Amino acid sequence: MPKVHFKSPLDDVTVEVKSGATLLEAAEQGGAHVGHSCGGVCGCSTCHVWIRKGLDSLSEQSDPEMDRLDMGFDVRPYSRLSCQTEVGSEDIQVEITEESLTAYMDENPALRHQLEAAGKWPLKK
Repeated sequence: MPKVHFKSPLDDVTVEVKSGATLLEAAEQGGAHVGHSCGGVCGCSTCHVWIRKGLDSLSEQSDPEMDRLDMGFDVRPYSRLSCQTEVGSEDIQVEITEESLTAYMDENPALRHQLEAAGKWPLKK
């Protein structure tokens, strides 16, 4: 089974998943902080991530995913929506974007307040 490694200033999580699982499913399984305001139905861009390794082994981008990514912040050639991206057979390295982290904190105010109290949120630039 392929491994998906999620990295951000708040995350350093690796999880094994079955081929065909979405990156969002992998994030939820591993406890990575990937936002998904629309519930993972390609209705927003809050699950936007950057693929740092294994891009070619992922599912092809669909037209709806490309359209939604056009609405994202800091979109790069290796950007994907984690709710639409299925894992292939190779290990993947994923960087969680600031857009996605911010959405996650908006979706989880108790965690955001805890991190704010500890001085870990918002992220320092």
